Amino acid sequence: MALIECRGLSRTYVKGDTNITPLADLALDVESGEFLALMGPSGSGKSTLLNLIAGIDQPTAGSLRIDGHELAGMSRSRLAAWRSDYIGYVFQLYNLIPTLTAYENVELPLLLHRQSRRSRHERVALALELVGIADRHDHFPRQLSGGQEQRVAIARAIVTDPRIIVADEPTGDLDAVSAKAIMSLLVRLNDELGKTLVMVTHDAHCAAYARRTLHLDKGRLAEAHEIASGATA
Repeated sequence: MALIECRGLSRTYVKGDTNITPLADLALDVESGEFLALMGPSGSGKSTLLNLIAGIDQPTAGSLRIDGHELAGMSRSRLAAWRSDYIGYVFQLYNLIPTLTAYENVELPLLLHRQSRRSRHERVALALELVGIADRHDHFPRQLSGGQEQRVAIARAIVTDPRIIVADEPTGDLDAVSAKAIMSLLVRLNDELGKTLVMVTHDAHCAAYARRTLHLDKGRLAEAHEIASGATA
């Protein structure tokens, strides 16, 4: 059984007198430990699919099962608890709280879990070390470069040890050197920690780091490319 199973998955929004359907009757399996890139033009349904997988939004129709859990129809409180265990989200614009240090930003998701202060400290320190930003733990976001901010955001995404990391244009606001470093870090999380990654990107070079690329067009899968191994250059 795949870790992520989508069957007849659709999402429709009502805007005025118009129904907008960014995702229509989609079938998709994502295996545990896979690194999947989603590509396609704006409005093709990429981010909608990502938000459904992350439990941020719910489908209008169809089934979405993750590790045997049916997300459609799950109550808001149960969905929030499930998301804190299963999902780490990496945003394009980092979404760090400017008045908190890097350490405090990474610690935030752990405050939803019952654990000691010492346990939280150990998890935060490990996450910051894994992404190579431990020496900036006491810096505020404004004191960090874009690449460093994204490293903090990735540390925040992995600090709860989620099964799945979803990333929405994780290199979209970065220069080429920083983007390459972030993609190499995501590959490490996939290869060394076995994290399942689902990434939205417009950049074909970034998509080449993934092991599989799916193209969405008007809410439907257009084509798929299998890649033997992630890019290294």
